Amino acid sequence: MQFGIFTVGDVTPDPTTGHTPTEAERIQATVAIARKAEEVGLDVFATGEHHNPPFVPSSPTTLLAYIAAQTERIILSTSTTLITTSDPVKIAEDFSVLQHLSGGRTDLMLGRGNTGPVYPWFGQDIRQAIPLTVENYGLLRRLWREETVDWEGTFRSALQGFTLVPRPLDDVPPFVWHASIRTPEIAELAAYFGDGFFANHIFWPASHTRQLVSLYRRRFAHYDHGTPEQAIVGLGGQVFMRPNSQDAVKEFRPYFDNAPVYGHGPSLEEFTRQTPLTVGSPAEVIEKTLGFRAYVGDYQRQLFLIDHAGLPVKTVLEQLDLLGEEVVPVLRREFAEGRPEGTPAAPTHASRLRAREDATDEGDTEAR
Repeated sequence: MQFGIFTVGDVTPDPTTGHTPTEAERIQATVAIARKAEEVGLDVFATGEHHNPPFVPSSPTTLLAYIAAQTERIILSTSTTLITTSDPVKIAEDFSVLQHLSGGRTDLMLGRGNTGPVYPWFGQDIRQAIPLTVENYGLLRRLWREETVDWEGTFRSALQGFTLVPRPLDDVPPFVWHASIRTPEIAELAAYFGDGFFANHIFWPASHTRQLVSLYRRRFAHYDHGTPEQAIVGLGGQVFMRPNSQDAVKEFRPYFDNAPVYGHGPSLEEFTRQTPLTVGSPAEVIEKTLGFRAYVGDYQRQLFLIDHAGLPVKTVLEQLDLLGEEVVPVLRREFAEGRPEGTPAAPTHASRLRAREDATDEGDTEAR
């Protein structure tokens, strides 16, 4: 399994001090967090894409390219790339460049976005979100896989004799995760193409996530990509830790109560009972995270949200120390135990390149 973190890049006042970071401070803090994630041994750093306040990551590939230059091992991803309001040609170009700059340490998570005003800013209609997703992704796949593309669709101008430059690194496109909080059509799309499905279930109970992932696994098998157990699944999670659980709850409560995404709603206790949010000790985070397997099966990627709601950078870096030293090593060991033989590992550029080479060698042997 891969373990990592994702950020939504919010600029939120610290409710305990009143300090609001500048946009520059928030962006630089995100870079420091990504570097720390690699330092403590995590596998993935992912950033969201937003084009409205109070968020700053409007250009994820710019941010990830800068981080790529300062890291050596960690996989750089998105959470999410907006397939609805971003031109698929530009997505293809940007991520091909990022692949080359990072030495293949790149994948991406596609999503629709749920902020209505953003759609007309980019000339689109939120009521067409699903058709936009399907059409744009179909074009994106072709751009990465075909040397010359002739294409005509509904939502953008036609392409005639178009060749993507640069081509994907080693002619292996970045691995794609399709992210959804609530939409079964996205699980179906991921299954149809045999891509990964990321259930960002930070707002939903286990029963909802179970249904979405189960649908994806069944349809993955239906389209002959493998067994349901071989489908590629990722999950979101949300944690705040201190060595003592009471201290964690006391410290995090004002941040939770004022968070832009769930503040002034359910209580912290209600939210932790009903969703994957864990506020407590490292042992409690381990216990709850291991429980995810009970309702989604063995899966490939676990990302945690740890830097939102105005938390100071110092506190976030302390969270990363706890993840790297006390939580993730135990999760790696426990998730490996009893993992059925044949359960796929999380895809990487290197593993996908090897798979293609093995398939080519096998085909050459059969031809001879």
